[in-house]
Amino acid sequence: MSVKEDSINKRSELAAIQVVKNLQSRNFEAFYCKTGREAVEKAISLIPEGASVTWGGSVTIQEIGLIDELYKKNFNVVDRDKTKTVEERWEIMRQGLLCDTYLASTNAITEDGILVNIDANGNRVAAMTFGPKNVIVIAGVNKICKTLEDARSRARNYAAPINIFRLAATADIKTPCVTTGICGNCKSPDCICCYFVETRMCRPAKRIKVILVGESLGF
Repeated sequence: MSVKEDSINKRSELAAIQVVKNLQSRNFEAFYCKTGREAVEKAISLIPEGASVTWGGSVTIQEIGLIDELYKKNFNVVDRDKTKTVEERWEIMRQGLLCDTYLASTNAITEDGILVNIDANGNRVAAMTFGPKNVIVIAGVNKICKTLEDARSRARNYAAPINIFRLAATADIKTPCVTTGICGNCKSPDCICCYFVETRMCRPAKRIKVILVGESLGF
């Protein structure tokens, strides 16, 4: 490991540990894992055996291989990607709101422990807010932002345009950002910036578990 990489890793770990403390002060149950592999093990340990489990759209949980691990364990996996029609997919997404455990990432997180998210259909932020007994949020240290305003900007001006490009790879999507790469504050039918949710406290306490990972994950 180079001096540069070592310095970046040390800074990221120290910052993440402080964010974990700030999350805990807001009644989140929070952890720090150095690697995605460790994060998978931690997430699995937080899910009761036999529990029903689903997830919102997340590149992060795919990158670390968490979904594959769910199928190896004794869980009731509710997987919207196994559906064959749009109607079936929506029904599975509705069922997800009553699952025992919901997995997701977050678009941004402030240094003082506030989660900031933008959602298209609202199912992910709805589940984070109310419904599933437990929510596990996994995020790389690249999503830590100095202030709430920084976090809002990251979610809207960085994460959302990249997400629209990801979706546009398999669908005909027409928004200003898919043309320019820059948020146009649009009202397009294809807009994915429909629901803005800031989670500043966890209630009931420890319902939301946040695992910060010392790697760059998702976007």
